Amino acid sequence: MKSYKIAWLPGDGIGPEVTEEARKAVDAAGAKHEFKIEWVRYPFGAAHYQRTGETLPDSALAEMALCDAMLLGAVGAPSVKPGILERGILLKLRFHFDQYINLRPALTYKGVPCPIPTSGRIDSVVVRENTEDFYMGVGAAAEGGNINTPFEVKRELYKVSGRLSAAFSPGHAAAAQVGILTRPGIERVTRYAFNLAKGRGEKEVTLASKANAVPILYGFLDEETRRVAGEFPDMSLKIQNVDALCCHLARKPDSYGVILCPNLFGDIVSDLLSGLTGGLGLGAGGNIGDKLSMFEPVHGSAPDIAGTGKANPLAAVLCAAMMLAHIGENEGAQTIGQALESYLAESGAKRPVELGGSALCMEVGDAVVKKIG
Repeated sequence: MKSYKIAWLPGDGIGPEVTEEARKAVDAAGAKHEFKIEWVRYPFGAAHYQRTGETLPDSALAEMALCDAMLLGAVGAPSVKPGILERGILLKLRFHFDQYINLRPALTYKGVPCPIPTSGRIDSVVVRENTEDFYMGVGAAAEGGNINTPFEVKRELYKVSGRLSAAFSPGHAAAAQVGILTRPGIERVTRYAFNLAKGRGEKEVTLASKANAVPILYGFLDEETRRVAGEFPDMSLKIQNVDALCCHLARKPDSYGVILCPNLFGDIVSDLLSGLTGGLGLGAGGNIGDKLSMFEPVHGSAPDIAGTGKANPLAAVLCAAMMLAHIGENEGAQTIGQALESYLAESGAKRPVELGGSALCMEVGDAVVKKIG
């Protein structure tokens, strides 16, 4: 029997609730397909930070590096200033392990109403670049109108350092944030998107851009993406301004397959698709790289419903299926996906509360496990 070591960071809010149901599904799939998971739990999140002042120590990163993958619940709580946990845990994990792909599939299911009529099934996937753009963390704010701050950012591919300097006259309070894209960063995410589309039997990749308004940053993105797309002569690249893309997605979402996005646009477009396919409770995400990859629902910690049982665990269950596929347990991943689809098709009033039903978090998880058999 194969054995895998999986880092489990349940985190904050509904994170512990939904990842517990995901773990149950993984263990059930393992029993069926003869593999075993050793879950290594990590305590990091709001409670740990408030107790110790620690977000995510380097010693934990070294331990996590020995795992086959990570399942993350969510980070963030009203009791902690926004940004501390997100940057100190979530973004630190992404950048330390160079998880340069954020993969967010969007699929409609029988039994889950779509808010707009479609002629076919929505089956899209957002390939979001995960380490650059406006998420670099380079910026500053000033009350007196003068910004003058040094910066240094380390990535797996490079280190960038310098000074952000600006003077405003008159000296209004002001802020500046810098977006950065690089040729190697664009190359690897573009190749990933085209290979994914090819594996899905598709002939086109859509790039979300905005070169007409941000020509230096996103004009560079367009040029570099076109260049790499030339490596795939049997496929085509369609570039759309992100605002027009969102309009088209709201009208004909079933006409899109693989959508390639820079970091900021990918965050927005993937949430739009989640809204079109049943809500954030069905939004799964994978942070994928050549080292440790991490799988997390996109819905966040949702502290307002934590502990009420109203959380929808299906996004976490879908993340678990993505995780199994990533480590090579494809049959287990397919079993979980089929069980979830069967449950939704037959659930009726026993759908998750988020989807208009009455089933609480644990009941939904149990129903999926029962379908796994």
